[in-house]
Amino acid sequence: MTLSASAIGSGIAPDPAPGTPTVAQLKRDLHRAQLRQRITALGLIAPLAIFLLITFVVPIAVLLKRAVENPEVATILPSTVQALAKWDHKDLPSDAAYLALAQDLTLAKEQSTAGKVAYRINSEIPGARSVIMRTMRAMPLEDVDGKPLAHAGIRQALIGIDPHWAEPEYWRVIAKNGSLYSPYYLLASVDLQQDSLGHISKKPDDQSAYQQIFGRTFMISLISTLCCLAIGYPLAYWISTMPERRSNLFMILVLIPFWTSILVRVASWIVLLQSEGLVNTALMALGVTHAPLELLFNRIGVYISMTHILLPFMILPLYSVMKSIPPTYMRAAISLGSHPFAAFWRVYVPQTFPGVAAGTLLVFIIALGYYITPALLGGPNEQMASYYVAYFINVTLNWGMACALGALLFAATLVLYSVYRRFAKIEVSM
Repeated sequence: MTLSASAIGSGIAPDPAPGTPTVAQLKRDLHRAQLRQRITALGLIAPLAIFLLITFVVPIAVLLKRAVENPEVATILPSTVQALAKWDHKDLPSDAAYLALAQDLTLAKEQSTAGKVAYRINSEIPGARSVIMRTMRAMPLEDVDGKPLAHAGIRQALIGIDPHWAEPEYWRVIAKNGSLYSPYYLLASVDLQQDSLGHISKKPDDQSAYQQIFGRTFMISLISTLCCLAIGYPLAYWISTMPERRSNLFMILVLIPFWTSILVRVASWIVLLQSEGLVNTALMALGVTHAPLELLFNRIGVYISMTHILLPFMILPLYSVMKSIPPTYMRAAISLGSHPFAAFWRVYVPQTFPGVAAGTLLVFIIALGYYITPALLGGPNEQMASYYVAYFINVTLNWGMACALGALLFAATLVLYSVYRRFAKIEVSM
């Protein structure tokens, strides 16, 4: 394409040659190409995203929802809850509330649902189950002629069936649990309770157990993590200083426990730690002890087994970080006059902090949810929170309490992860 002198002198842009795309067309083609790339990327990650949504996000959402669900009273006694909506929670409720209770219990008798609401109220007022069931069996209320009882006589009829209906406490519990959602299970999982007036207080000492259980869970997890760190750090350092071929061989040996079931490993520790097991036999043969040590069904056996099972989770992050540290740093510090131990502590160890943090967090979080090891190797005083989650699911079928305990463990995991992220950002900025 040639330009005339007049066109050049005037500064007017020449007309594009036929077939040359315009700027708008180029922008449109670029936008379409970027859109195709995004759709392709979403298509590639969609199966993984759907898998995580189904197997991870949805179960956690259901767990959190079940932890605050309280549907028994609201769904089985809806008319009673509605009649108590404007009650002052001081004196006995109106006759309308007694009538609504009689109607709800009559319907519950027909649908065989009174047991659920009786069990729920009984969890707050011991003995309430017999009151509910006795009243339900007397429904429907009829006079001597077999006709439905008049509105005015229902109050006295219910009190005659069971005098507890003349106590405001029963009505307060029904009114308090009239919502589909309640913090009851979450409060109970930390040994707190909410009275019929909505005030939160600590449970009596003879009914408190979960704070001690969570304290025990965190203590066992912490000591197991420290044991893994004390054993795993020098072992990972030793493997990282080996030649490539030997270090790969030892890492395979570290990973071998992953190929064995946890149940099998726990059973092997039962064989090793029992009174006539290999450990006690060796100790007595060496003259270290004169009688078998109690290593089973106590805290010691739990620590030994959990440390053995969780040790690879500590070694792997440490080894990956240590392998990336150039050995010339240590040699340079020593050549400048530093003592080998001082060079190791001041030069080498700070560079392994990311591996220490990652391994510690990983081991501690896994230890928080341990169930099989304490259940088989520990006694009653060594059971962790996961044991009681399984107990409420498999034995008492109390899904609300099980989900509340699981929600607290999940919250603890999120807090630990956020603390780790905070420290990781501080280390990066430094």
